Amino acid sequence: MKLPTMPFTITDWSKVPVTEHPGETGMALWRTFTAGDLRVRMVEYTPGYLADHWCDRGHVLFVLSGELVSELKDGRRFTLSAGMSYQVSDFGDAAHRSFTQTGATLFIVD
Repeated sequence: MKLPTMPFTITDWSKVPVTEHPGETGMALWRTFTAGDLRVRMVEYTPGYLADHWCDRGHVLFVLSGELVSELKDGRRFTLSAGMSYQVSDFGDAAHRSFTQTGATLFIVD
């Protein structure tokens, strides 16, 4: 990931509009800042959320609260709780999707 040329920028996440993204079950609520190819998001997964697709995009994901299960397409599963992160690139065999029973709030950069 290469950050685009931009000025010093502050984001007040409470003022960023929420967009709804339904999962196979539950909902993902995104607040998104974009600059060029950079996307920074504060994401809330409702309890019972299951992503409706396998994602091939690289991310840095940090769990702010709650618990998240990240499932890789090859069957591996990783449980992350508040204070944990994962990093995955655009390349390779790490297609992944998220699930949470209890809900989770995430900070994601991609």
